[in-house]
Amino acid sequence: MTIGGLQKVTLIDYPGKVACTVFLTRCNFRCPFCYSRELVLEEEIEKQPKMEIENFFSFLEEKRGLLDACVVCGGEPTLNPELKDFLKRIKEKGFLIKIDTNGYLPEKLKELIEERLVDYIAMDIKAPLSEEKYSQAAGTKVDVERIKKSIELIKNSGIDYEFRTTIVPGLHEKEDIIEMAKAIGPAKRYFLQSFRSEKGTLDYNLKGIRPFSEEEIKEAIKEVSFLFEVCRPR
Repeated sequence: MTIGGLQKVTLIDYPGKVACTVFLTRCNFRCPFCYSRELVLEEEIEKQPKMEIENFFSFLEEKRGLLDACVVCGGEPTLNPELKDFLKRIKEKGFLIKIDTNGYLPEKLKELIEERLVDYIAMDIKAPLSEEKYSQAAGTKVDVERIKKSIELIKNSGIDYEFRTTIVPGLHEKEDIIEMAKAIGPAKRYFLQSFRSEKGTLDYNLKGIRPFSEEEIKEAIKEVSFLFEVCRPR
């Protein structure tokens, strides 16, 4: 396991909690709109400074009583064979755990849920659940049955969760948002994030494209909000 970064405090990544965010390297997707080249591409991972595991746990020890939770994201955390042991150590220090995932390894998520190693799951929904569209958005061939399995697993897990989608012009239309929402719902939470073209992405051709406006996203949300307890832009 390689830690590619640490955000020492966040008030927004774990709803209602003061948390830190730890970034693990490697991902099985290559989403063209991904902002985290340094956590996904092997050649970029090699260039970046890394954090020693024990230094991370020393940091957590210092933050007992000051932080409520730890958000574990990537890359894709479930790729790491050492993830369960990593989460157990975080739990032993008394922190809640939120994991951010693309949901492509439902068997790994099932283990984490059954062993009570996560308290909140955020799953990214990349596109409508057809293999062609999902593979285009993920930048690699995707078996959407695995995505569907994770959606149902999370909804029936008994723990807190959210789904979210980054909306990208050229990859998504308003009809795609509605289709994705219907595939997810009914569910607790669904957030729509507008793509920010000023950030560095895996596909440099996306730089400078006009993102969806706040009004366009709000219009789509009006049509699907009945499927969720919470549905809003982020």
